[in-house]
Amino acid sequence: MVLLAWVISYFIGSISFSYLITKKIAGIDIRSQGSGNMGATNTLRVLGKGPGIAVLVLDATKGLLAMGTTHLLTGGDPLAYAVSGLFAIAGHNWPIFFGFRGGKGIATTLGVALGFSPLAFLIGGIAAVITIMITRYVSLGSLILVTILPIVIFVLDKPIAFWWTSLVLTVFAYIRHHNNIRNLLAGTERKLGDKTNRKLG
Repeated sequence: MVLLAWVISYFIGSISFSYLITKKIAGIDIRSQGSGNMGATNTLRVLGKGPGIAVLVLDATKGLLAMGTTHLLTGGDPLAYAVSGLFAIAGHNWPIFFGFRGGKGIATTLGVALGFSPLAFLIGGIAAVITIMITRYVSLGSLILVTILPIVIFVLDKPIAFWWTSLVLTVFAYIRHHNNIRNLLAGTERKLGDKTNRKLG
């Protein structure tokens, strides 16, 4: 049942709400717009706040749904529960339904963080929001979130499976943000509120 739960978690993560919402609202493929990333930030830049927030919430829900499903299928096994969050993030980042070209997994990571600990989610989320408000760099706020998460989980003395899984998702996030990290260091990273030109056709 554990393997089945993880497969289901990956498929849940592979549902791209960014793609589905932009296709429904504007008839466009989000992968050909802005940064080409299938995530909440690119949706925000291309379509505005409403769709961007919708994608953020729905992508976070994927993480919680995957972990909740695994909890039911495995009788509450903490290791299976924690790892299912990784599979949901992997599905978002490399979705089988969209040629393995997805997002960066931060919104889904938010859902996974909530599944680990509401307090860890709150602390990491507040730190990320403050960072974004001050710097207007969503990528930097995202990196702050995933950096803080394993530290808070460790301090809160959560199950060891939650801690090491949070370390893996941190590595996931840094790998997916390697271009953003390079741009941040070079001072060329796009800030929140910067407009993107929608590509037509």
